[in-house]
Amino acid sequence: MMKKVFLVLVLIGLVFTGFSKNIVEVAVSAGNFTTLVAAVEKAGLVETLIGDGPFTVFAPTDEAFAKLPEGTVESLLNDIPALTRILTYHVVPGKYMSSDVASLESLKSVEGSSIPIKVEEGKVYVSNAMITAVDIEASNGVIHVIDTVIFPPERETRRIPEIAINAGSFTTLVKALQEAGLVEALMGDGPFTVFAPNDEAFAKLPEGTIESLLKDIPTLKNILLYHVVSGEYMAEDVLGMRSLTALNGGQLMINPTEVKIQGSGIIVTDIIAANGVIHVIDTVMIP
Repeated sequence: MMKKVFLVLVLIGLVFTGFSKNIVEVAVSAGNFTTLVAAVEKAGLVETLIGDGPFTVFAPTDEAFAKLPEGTVESLLNDIPALTRILTYHVVPGKYMSSDVASLESLKSVEGSSIPIKVEEGKVYVSNAMITAVDIEASNGVIHVIDTVIFPPERETRRIPEIAINAGSFTTLVKALQEAGLVEALMGDGPFTVFAPNDEAFAKLPEGTIESLLKDIPTLKNILLYHVVSGEYMAEDVLGMRSLTALNGGQLMINPTEVKIQGSGIIVTDIIAANGVIHVIDTVMIP
């Protein structure tokens, strides 16, 4: 009982004093985020989290870290890339108060993956963690306390061209990329967002168009680059924008109401690759 009262008093104190402290300072002052603070320091993320932000941090307590299998924390502290990915999955760009969080289905983390949100019996969960304390404000954002460490979804190890080849429904697109010499570029780190016309989309082109394009490499390359955007944009991101700039410099206009980009219907979304994301479209887009 005394422990609960103490925690409440600490949290109340943080609400009133947090505005002069940044997120890291608030976490240090609380006293029950020692593992989180040590992990942030080890991953070299302190400078980021004391920046202007604003950030929303879903902060696992020491008890949350203690629930992990024995040796997990020690292992992560020796694997900085994995540790960094997990920690940044707990951080969201922007300031989202508890009322904002509860009204959403997901939030996109700094790590890049979306954090699913659900409300059950009046309790708010992010991924599989319950939010146990809310709206602890800092000078550069807000902290919500969670009772479980959350893990980002496993990332695909294959890159965009490999996924397209293995899918079997992008044979024309793959051939076009090979002829245009773009496979190596799309095997790069990126990240890229590819609006990929399937074989049925290419089949809708006037007869002889594909054969003609395969002999006109500059035009083919220009068309293919019109389907690629620099950066990773999930469907939620795309449909929240008016346009995107393709790698050939052209503008791709978005119609969120009809779920279309440049007049082409987006029929499958969020196929995650190691270096970006693929959205399948039903029509080849011509610059």
